[in-house]
Amino acid sequence: MMGCMGGGTKPFYASLMDMPALTPEARHFIETEARRRLGAGSEAITAGQVSLHHALSTSDPATMQQAVARVREGVQQVESGASALQAINEGQQPRQIALAWFKGQASVPVAANGMDAEDGPWGLSWYHVTTMVFLIAFLLWASFIHFTRERRIGQLVQRLTPGGPAVQGGQMVNSAPAPAAAPVEPLAIPPSAPTATTGPITAPATAAAAPVSPARPWSGALRVAAIFRETPEVKTFRLMNPDGGAIPFIFLPGQFLTFSAAIDGKRIRRSYTIASSPTQRDYAEITVKREEQGAESRYLHDRVAVGDLLEVSGPSGVFTFTGNEADSIVLIGGGVGITPIMCVIRYLTDRAYPGDIFFLYGARTTNDFIFREELEYLQKRNKNLHVAATMSRADGTAWMGAEGPVSKEFIARSVPEIARRRVHVCGPPPMMEAVKAELAELGVTKEQIKTEAFGPALGAAPAPASPASSPAPAARGATPAVIPSAQAHVEFRKSGKTGPLAPDRCVLEAAEAIGVDIDFSCRVGTCGICVVPLLEGAVTMEVEDGLPAADKARGIILACQAKSVGNIVVDA
Repeated sequence: MMGCMGGGTKPFYASLMDMPALTPEARHFIETEARRRLGAGSEAITAGQVSLHHALSTSDPATMQQAVARVREGVQQVESGASALQAINEGQQPRQIALAWFKGQASVPVAANGMDAEDGPWGLSWYHVTTMVFLIAFLLWASFIHFTRERRIGQLVQRLTPGGPAVQGGQMVNSAPAPAAAPVEPLAIPPSAPTATTGPITAPATAAAAPVSPARPWSGALRVAAIFRETPEVKTFRLMNPDGGAIPFIFLPGQFLTFSAAIDGKRIRRSYTIASSPTQRDYAEITVKREEQGAESRYLHDRVAVGDLLEVSGPSGVFTFTGNEADSIVLIGGGVGITPIMCVIRYLTDRAYPGDIFFLYGARTTNDFIFREELEYLQKRNKNLHVAATMSRADGTAWMGAEGPVSKEFIARSVPEIARRRVHVCGPPPMMEAVKAELAELGVTKEQIKTEAFGPALGAAPAPASPASSPAPAARGATPAVIPSAQAHVEFRKSGKTGPLAPDRCVLEAAEAIGVDIDFSCRVGTCGICVVPLLEGAVTMEVEDGLPAADKARGIILACQAKSVGNIVVDA
């Protein structure tokens, strides 16, 4: 008899047929086995519910079926245990209990003293009805949780993809071609990168009825947890959640944060790439070079200490690579432009990316080689990571590697079959232009290159158009050229204000003149922070790197670049 309790050869209910009477020993056996079944059944139901919840969240039909089967098995164990306890409390004999259970399993109605009576709707017992209602309620609840989670994922995706990055002196300047494939990451999918377009941007016909408002990134405070000196001019700042726990945002490798601080009575905003890997959730790190003309970089280097709180917003930017876009990647960096590249390298090595990772780096001297020791360590640990560096000035040092700038010969020698690979380039503007020209000579198409420049923005604001030089943008629905006039106006519909818009002034400058708040960072058309919907009229923009082509097609403009010789209306 006791063997049946521990999984002997004869099942529980079959063993009851050998018990002619409800003796104290039989009662003890039945109660013990019934309680064991109640406990095991409850555990199975709970485990099945958890597995079903995960299966619903990942849309895994096979796991859903396994979870439902587990819940069903648990319900059967709980049902059999409860039925046995009820039966002995009512004084039923063991054989009677067993027969009632067998009939119940065979769906044979039992007109006994209530244990198997069809006293519920549809010929079922109330226990069965209650169990079914519970399961249905649970499935509805799990479906609701799944729907809510998917909706939150969509919101996070929008929040993480406001536009392209820009960095100056450690702040981003981005110009990005369309990626080969849309990267797929948990909770985050980067947007399509901007493509080259020409001509004025005209407000879409439906913009006035349904303006598109660009998503805004997270904003708040982060605490400086540690400061590391990388080189004599470069420091890394480790930022953590001041309330503890994980950092309050999710980012892609290559995105940036925007910092705001009151410096000498002026509000300064600058953007810096996140150098740490997205797999590290406890903190985010930025690596900043101290620039003599950089107010924010001097503030961070000279005045910020461990424990200070910094105003931060983000993440933003499309200079990203997650490994899903291509089967190999070539990363070319110069100076402090190594920071977004280091983020990508750390992320790919953390995730055991199977493709080849080629990193080509140019620095002034070995003292300016940022992250040199870590790169050597990572290269030893990852056979797919290939690092090649060149120093502009190596005389008088122990440097045994390449010397000079990142040249065409250096690239060809360091990367086999460069023409077929995806290339990311980040560094000072002169270096960027030289490398792009060298890549073109090596057969790399523009579509394969994604760039982000550190330093002054390329290009200058256009001079006012004139009838003799170039045609002015046409107003919506009109084609003839318009003579520039200082009498044009810009209406800020959301703010209810209107101000003058001279042909040599951008929308952002016109907004600041009359007190309309438009968020911005780089002011050179690359960070994508100052995007606003154009409701009426047409504008031209000298730099559009921070504006994805899909947003441009929907009538989104960069306020820091948008200029017009005619009246326009924007949603700000």
